[in-house]
Amino acid sequence: MEDISVITAVNHPLRRRIFDYLLLYGTSQVTTISRSLESQVGSISHHLRMLERAGVVERAEDPRGDRRTSWWRLARRSMTWSAEDFADSPADALLAREAERQGIRMQMERLQRWRRHRGDPAYAEYEAFNTETTTWASAAEIKDLSDRLRQTLSEWQTSIDDTDGQPRVPVFFFSHIFPTEP
Repeated sequence: MEDISVITAVNHPLRRRIFDYLLLYGTSQVTTISRSLESQVGSISHHLRMLERAGVVERAEDPRGDRRTSWWRLARRSMTWSAEDFADSPADALLAREAERQGIRMQMERLQRWRRHRGDPAYAEYEAFNTETTTWASAAEIKDLSDRLRQTLSEWQTSIDDTDGQPRVPVFFFSHIFPTEP
């Protein structure tokens, strides 16, 4: 189970963008992150320190040996949690539910951005997909599906050879499985 401080640290809109940036681009300088995310250097530095306190990012050596610049990298690449993990603590449960809401808003915003830009010629050859289903499942079967999806996604990510010269764009995958009503 994730510590609530990690969940709340990452599920802030700008800190999530910083996390995703480092996930995609690796070790980076604060000014580079700032330019890419169109945010002030001071703000990026502040949020990096918040992520550092939560153990999500860590300071990195400047690859050129210049100690005057600030470089950062991820200390971890993923998190798995559920708001239900915090049922024993009403305060933490409230924070977890808000982080969950923030995460879902971010997911929907990314999907909406894609829909607005999907006609962009730069993405002409990329095909997004949507899949959904409704069925009957036990708690153990839901956990099994969740484990299988995480494993498949991990294998797929590991199989990508980013040295083969193929053009690539950042992609975002999200899924939810939950009890529902028709």
